Amino acid sequence: MSTDSIVHWSENDEAHTTAWRSESGATPPRRILIGRDDMKADVAYRRACEGTAILWRGDFQNARQMLSAMARRMKGKPRKQTVSSTDSPAQAFHLHRMAQSQRARTLGMLLIPFEADHSIPLRRAPDVRQPCLEAFGPAAGPYLASLRDLLGAIGAHEWRKKGVEIPALGARIHPHYGVFSPIRGEYVELLAQAPLPSLELAFDIGTGTGVLAAVLARRGLKRIVATDQDPRALTCARENIARLELADQVDVIQADLFPAGRAPLVVCNPPWIPARPCSSLEGAVYDPDSRMLRGFLQGLGAHLEPCGEGWLILSDLAEHLGLRSRAELLAAFEEGGLKVVDRIDARPVHRKAIDRNDPLHMARSAEVTSLWRLHMK
Repeated sequence: MSTDSIVHWSENDEAHTTAWRSESGATPPRRILIGRDDMKADVAYRRACEGTAILWRGDFQNARQMLSAMARRMKGKPRKQTVSSTDSPAQAFHLHRMAQSQRARTLGMLLIPFEADHSIPLRRAPDVRQPCLEAFGPAAGPYLASLRDLLGAIGAHEWRKKGVEIPALGARIHPHYGVFSPIRGEYVELLAQAPLPSLELAFDIGTGTGVLAAVLARRGLKRIVATDQDPRALTCARENIARLELADQVDVIQADLFPAGRAPLVVCNPPWIPARPCSSLEGAVYDPDSRMLRGFLQGLGAHLEPCGEGWLILSDLAEHLGLRSRAELLAAFEEGGLKVVDRIDARPVHRKAIDRNDPLHMARSAEVTSLWRLHMK
């Protein structure tokens, strides 16, 4: 859990205390109002905007309807700060992030009670014990959490069961809760097409679901060492590698970036956006001050064999948003003692790239994802 602390409230003239859990890292609410089936959506929405949480005691399905009603009111509410055509790309991005944060904070005020086994003591509540166990881990006792966090856990559970089809593998990868899902296939295809410098050994830095390590193994690499420091990612990658029967080729280990030793091929697909994540779940997308990117480029030389290659897979969305320039990226190559020997590009085909209603459409429509082939100078 990102947050596991205590929340206090009064109900039926009695004081109550229980555990508070939040995957977004939200602090326990200071004010809690009891919500029942007769509560009006306008009242719930107004209280949530004021910072008062709603602890639901009515029918579970009515709670879901209430959350949808609150979301509709938020969508229709005029904001003082909105993205306009005159904003710079960076301004548009920051306003968009502020709106996302405000939305998450407000909708996160609708709370659900849980028992110690993750069951929900509400009428018509579904059995969510397995999704919650996968997402949150074991609980020491009853707790409160937002309905929004619960719905995220349920959605992640369905993705985990169904998996994501990876054409380069001819198989599915099953993402876990909190691990970046490989639904944007262009970066996987880039790795599947690039010419391999060796079939002996490769390092996959920040493996996530293990998808890139699996593709390398299917391409004939004899051994891949895949690293990550997130326990969820490590569990996810190991399960995917075992399911694909690639454990003889792929070792998944916990490490901050690089494993010990050198390899003729070192691959990294770091978070693409140099911005602060608003929650632990955004860590695969947002990389404050490009820390992982810079760490990879600065440490690559110490882990490449002579004549080895580093493959950096990176979108240029940050450049179109005005958050990092191409000159800054090339300067980071120089600082790492690296030279570019080739670059393979691909255009994203995901839905947001063609959605003209997206606040960041101009940047997304120009985005290119590249595999940079790097050698030491």
